[in-house]
Order: sequence, then C-alpha cells, then structure tokens
Amino acid sequence: MTNLEALVQGLALLAAIVLATRPFGGYIQRVMAGERTFLTPVVRPVERGIYRVLGVDESREQPWTSYAISVLVFAFVGILVLYLQQRIQGLLPLNPGGAGPVAPNLAFNTAVSFETNTNWQNYAGETAMSDLTQMAGLAVRNFTSAAMGLAVAIALVRGLTRRGIRTIGNFWVDVTRTTLYILVPIAFVAAIVLVSQGVVQSFNPAALVHTLQGGTQTIPVGPVASQEAIKELGNNGGGFFNANSAHPFENPNGLTNWIEMFLILLIPFALTNTFGRMARDERQGWALFAAMMVILVVAVAVSTASEIRANPLFPSQVSTALGNMEGKEVRFGAQTSALFSVVTTGTSTGAVNAMQDSFLPLGGLVSLFLIELGEVAPGGIGAGLYGHLVFGAILAVFIAGLMVGRTPEYLGKKIESFEVKMAMLAVLAMAASILVLTAIAAATPAGTSSVANAGPHGFTEILYAFSSMTGNNGSAFAGLNGNTPFYNIAGAFAMLIGRFAEIVPALAIAGSMAGKRAVAPSLGTFPTTGALWVGLLIGVLVIVGALTFFPALSLGPIVEEFLMHAGKVF
Repeated sequence: MTNLEALVQGLALLAAIVLATRPFGGYIQRVMAGERTFLTPVVRPVERGIYRVLGVDESREQPWTSYAISVLVFAFVGILVLYLQQRIQGLLPLNPGGAGPVAPNLAFNTAVSFETNTNWQNYAGETAMSDLTQMAGLAVRNFTSAAMGLAVAIALVRGLTRRGIRTIGNFWVDVTRTTLYILVPIAFVAAIVLVSQGVVQSFNPAALVHTLQGGTQTIPVGPVASQEAIKELGNNGGGFFNANSAHPFENPNGLTNWIEMFLILLIPFALTNTFGRMARDERQGWALFAAMMVILVVAVAVSTASEIRANPLFPSQVSTALGNMEGKEVRFGAQTSALFSVVTTGTSTGAVNAMQDSFLPLGGLVSLFLIELGEVAPGGIGAGLYGHLVFGAILAVFIAGLMVGRTPEYLGKKIESFEVKMAMLAVLAMAASILVLTAIAAATPAGTSSVANAGPHGFTEILYAFSSMTGNNGSAFAGLNGNTPFYNIAGAFAMLIGRFAEIVPALAIAGSMAGKRAVAPSLGTFPTTGALWVGLLIGVLVIVGALTFFPALSLGPIVEEFLMHAGKVF
C-alpha cells in the first residue's frame, strides 16, 4: 500500500466517523431514554420478557450506591460462570478440537479479562478453547462487558445533567437496552458483511490440507465472524485466533481492515454526541469529540512517521521503500498497520493486525502512551466517555477554577472536593497499578524470567503488559510469556483495578452531581465548549499522563529510540 492509498483510507475513516457521530449518537440517546426507535416493534417484546424473567421494574431507578453494587454483582457472577465453563469445557459439547480444561490460573485470568472488557489473551484461542467456550463464554462477555461500560457512561452523564435528583438510572435496564438495541443488531449485520469478505464462520473441525511442498497442515476454523464483529464493535479485542486481526481468517483484506477500524471507533465517538444531547447542548459533546480526535490524529501522524521509515540499524532498499515491515502483514503495509495500532490503543481494544513488539521504539511509545492516558482518545465503549469526563473534564474545570479563584463549575454545577477526590482516586489507582506491578515484575525472577529481550525493550514489554491490562486494553507487546502463574494472577488483579477503581468513583461522582442544582452562568464561568476548553482538556490529559509515566517511559521506548540511532543493540 502506498502512502497516498494509506492517507486516503485514513481520511475516509475520519469522514465516516464524523458523518456517523451525530445520527448514531442521537439513536443511542433515544434508546437509553426508553424512547421509540425503528427497532422497537421487534425488540421491545424481547426487552419486556427479559424484565419479567429477571423481576426488574424498568420504571424504578437506583441511587449510585445500588447502581454500583449491581455492576459489581453482575461482574462477579460473570467471572465465576466463565471460570467454571473453562474448567469443564472438556465435558461439554461443541468441542471439535478436543480442548481440555484450562489451567486454574489461566482460567482466572481469562475470566477476569473478558468480564473487564480487557480481553488479554495468554492462550491460543484456536487450540485452548472449545467452540462452545468461544461462543457461549467469551463472545457473550464481549457483549455484556461492553454493555456494562456504556451503561456506566450513561449513568455518569445522567448525574452530570440532572437537577436535584438522587437516582442515576437502572443498571439492569441500561445493560439490557444497550445489548438489544445497539450491540446485537450492529454486530449481526457486521458479521454478515465480514463473512461476505472471507471471514470464517463454521462449526467444522480443523481442516487438513496439503502444502505445495508436499507436507500437510492443520488449519483450525470455527465461529469466527460472529465473535470478530462484537470484538471490534464492543472494543473488546479478544480474537478467535492467537494472531488476532493479523490472521487472514479474521481480517482477510483491506476492506475488512477498514470496516473493523470503523466498528472500533463508532460507539466511542458517537457517545460524545449522546452526551451533548443529554446535556441539552450538543456543543458540549462536540468539544469532547474535538479533544479526542486531535489526540488520535496526532498519535496516528507520529506512529505512521515512525513506521514508514527504515530501521537505521538494518537499512536496505526494501525497508527504505516499504518502511518497517517487520511483524506486519504485506496485505496491510506499515502505514495501515500504524493506523490500526493507534485506533486499537486509543480505544480499549486489544485487536492488533501487526506485532507491536516489532514496531520501532517511537511507534511503540505512541501505543503505550495512549493506553496510559486512560484510553480517552476516544477510549473504549463507555469507558472512553466516563474516563474523559473523570480524568479530563473534572480535573480541567478544577484547574480552571484555581486559575480564576472561584469554585469550578461544569454544566452549571459546582465541582467540589468530593468530586475532585473521586477523580484523583481513579487517576492514582490506575497509575499505581501500572507502575507498582511493573516495578515488582522488573525486580523479581517471576517477572523477568518471562521476558524475551534484554535492555530497554525488555522493560517496555513488562511496562506494556501491565499498562494494557490495567488500561483494559488487552493488546500485547509480544516478546513476553504472560502464561505464568505470576502474570496470570497479577494481571487479573491489574485488570480488576483498572476497571472497577474507575467505575466506582465515576458512579460516586454521578450520584453526587445528580443531587445538585444548577447555578446560572456568570462572567466568571469558564466556558466548556470552545477552542480554549478543548486545548485545556487536551493539555490536562497529556500533562497528567506525561508527569505520571515519563520516568518509566524514559527507561523503555524513549531511551531505546536514542540508543537505536546510536547503533546500540542488546
């Protein structure tokens, strides 16, 4: 793929997201408000039936504490059920490959991973998991974990936009509507489109084929397209195959590659418009959209500039013409691989169509830093919006208030000490999880024994692993054997911290803000819709991330970049 073709593909993706954001954001707002949509005649009877079976009164809302308890109970049950399913999958049907029970520590890590929307994979999906586990276990969690994130985001927005009301919605209703009206219909259509382009969807056993060299090869197949669609749409990233979206059965060509990137970005950006509509001022949503897009575009530019150059340690005519093609698929090229990498690490999507470990240091730095920003450009489904509001908006208006010497306000409500404390709790919990666990791994044999590379690149592999798990991203830097008791257990706790140490403070902020009444804007009110606000928002996000993680990044990809140009290898 030429640079011009890659540029056209990137611009087409940008245009498609811009065009889809407002209509789809409006659709999400109507769904979550319980208003009638074009799917209501078909879906509404199913929705009512689910409430009847679960004993849910859809008209009864919850305060933030009850909402948070519902989230935690839902997650705990999901982890337990998926863990047990993996342990007994050898006794269950739809197991054409004869997959046996998953080891306890790996089953625990995988159950936590898929329930937290991380989808970190320390296993080879095509051999370790049965078709039933893939469909009824992992794919189901792709829907429910994504629905949980979107539900929490909507609950936070309700808290910010309501006036003098102590409730923030009903978790069970929010999850049901998200799944039935948003995730299932789009994933169904996307799966059919992917099948039409060559993505596999089959219950047949592995195929035995004869190679051109006269040997034989076993090629696993399975229900791939159905999982691939929700994997990207729900910002999950857990691939049916170990090679993930680099595998031709998951991502056969340039068109499927573009479709998958569009699915990844669709909901996170559309939720900014949903936020604006719920705030009764769409400019608020477009301001968040602009901040997210600026960070994403800059990241794409830097990563692409890094990957289209030749590795200075191994210059050749091929690498000069094609860029850094190590670890990349020839059907995508260096440019589109860099774009895909930024799209997936700017969201909480662990899908990769190239090996991150083979990126040049600057390209790897971009992906790592996007995760460590809290994945707010645009972030995962729901998690991007509530992360952006908690990490950025709350802290940004607090800083702006300090500058002008008055109580900060957002959407007409005063931001007081409780909200700032909750926001900082989320920021510090994520930073502590990444940095403390990385330090432990880098200083103990249990951590360093899994590292394949020496020097700063090996340190980056450890840092990336705990950043990805804490950030609920799920992409791996490779070069690190994560399937050990240490990484399985430590990683599971990192994923739990990254998910729920952000969700609970976000819901606490929602509950606190929901009970407040709006104050009339005055001359001292800081505007939160213009270019100045967008700049402040970006600045707070980047500076907080840089101050927190710069020392660790300096020991990894930053020093590796300088050493590479100095001709130093390890």
